[in-house]
Amino acid sequence: MNSNKKITLALTAVVIALAGVGYGAYQLGARQGVQPDGKAAAMAAPAAKKPLYWHDPMVPGQRFDKPGKSPFMDMQLVPVYAQEGSGGDDGGVSISPRVEQNLGVRTATVTRGKLASGFSAVGNVAFNDRDVAMVQARSGGFVERLYARAPLDPVKKGQALAEVYVPDWVAAQEEYLAARSMAGSDTAGLVDGARQRMRLAGMSEGQIHGVESSGKVQARLTITSPISGVIAELGAREGMTMAMGAPLFRINGLSTVWVNAEVPENMLGQLRPGDAVEAQAQALPGSVFKGKVSAILPEINPTTRTATARIELANPGGQLLPGMFASVTFGAERGADVLQVPSEAVIQTGTRSVVMLAQAGGKFKPVDVETGSEGNGFTEIRKGLNEGQQVVTSAQFLVDSEASLKGTETRMGGMDKMDGMQMDGMQMDGMKMKPAEQAGVASHHGVGKVEQIGKENITISHGPIASLQWGPMTMGFKLPPTGLPANIKLGTQVAFDIRKGEGGFQIITIAPAKEMPMDMSMGGMKMPMAMPGASK
Repeated sequence: MNSNKKITLALTAVVIALAGVGYGAYQLGARQGVQPDGKAAAMAAPAAKKPLYWHDPMVPGQRFDKPGKSPFMDMQLVPVYAQEGSGGDDGGVSISPRVEQNLGVRTATVTRGKLASGFSAVGNVAFNDRDVAMVQARSGGFVERLYARAPLDPVKKGQALAEVYVPDWVAAQEEYLAARSMAGSDTAGLVDGARQRMRLAGMSEGQIHGVESSGKVQARLTITSPISGVIAELGAREGMTMAMGAPLFRINGLSTVWVNAEVPENMLGQLRPGDAVEAQAQALPGSVFKGKVSAILPEINPTTRTATARIELANPGGQLLPGMFASVTFGAERGADVLQVPSEAVIQTGTRSVVMLAQAGGKFKPVDVETGSEGNGFTEIRKGLNEGQQVVTSAQFLVDSEASLKGTETRMGGMDKMDGMQMDGMQMDGMKMKPAEQAGVASHHGVGKVEQIGKENITISHGPIASLQWGPMTMGFKLPPTGLPANIKLGTQVAFDIRKGEGGFQIITIAPAKEMPMDMSMGGMKMPMAMPGASK
């Protein structure tokens, strides 16, 4: 009996010793997998290389100038070395081809050529206010007949607008004809004076010539249009009395029109009065109208941040009508060849301009550049790049974010280094521990003691759960979908896996676990250790 008891004690001691060795190997493997040990990392790195700094892989943005324990996790800081070809500590990043493809990284070549600085703007067609004629009453009288009866009626030069009766004109004509009919050589002065009084009464030269040629009083005179265009304003009505100086007609010409184009504020530097432009109207597809910039109005719209460029266009046939929508293309600036890259490759931070330079071996480096003018989707590069270099045009914001963290090369280029490390049914994936059969599923592993069992929940006092960054605590979980195993009771030491759902964390798998008889600690906290094959 005594011999059996001794054998049992000896076997128990062996089991305890093997479990301790296994747990120590597990901790050593996990630490070497994530490289928390500064000494181990230093041994793996070439002896000639010196660490640039140390960091916690879980908080890569925080840097330390010497090795030690991480203030964030229960692990040693990891040294970071300058990678060959990355330019040292220049903020570069190395990305594996697999991750580069997943990010959708595209590149373009820095080229040299003429930068097309032409741009387009939109505007509305308006009357040319410099092509206007006013017809006024030069003397009091009456409108007896009106030929142009509505605003915007088209008229031709010399076309009759209205027939008026002016008593003062009749008196002046009679005086002129009487002076001309008088005999004698001294009547020439009287005739000239009478002709001048007709002019002062408001009669035009054409009307005076008509009286002279006919030799009769023209009781009713016809007012004609001085230019071709449309009647913009109509102030005369048939039968009305007109006073001297009253506006009768306002006629706008249509041989030329204006287009008031809204030009963005940042494009004003590329415009000059006299620049050639082309315009197209949606109502006249296929027709191109040529003109020039007449003026740039000295006012900025505070809402749209645009200025108005007044463009004068030739309007043959009067096709362009006021109020039409027009698209205006300003001519490209002629200049020397410049370095240029697609505009989408330039990251504007507000204080500087940055491009991601693509280097050999899947390496990327942020480069500050000095930009110039833009046009047709390209931006001039005045400083920072050379012809023939490759720049990132797609996903550069993601690459720049990774480069700014400086230390994510391991995560982006070597994620597979930590995959496949398993021990006692557990798998290390980065810093997360998962059941081997649940690899690829967002589950978390813990060990604890059952404190309470309800209809839908189970309360467990568990130790630290590293993948969730939880410390030891007592909390409730939803029961597994298949229910609790029969051997799970109050006070049972269990190993379990949980997954976050809509209503909180739910237990996926749960099984009894034998508590280790020795003090196994993690982060200064005692925690039970699940032994493979052990049963309660």
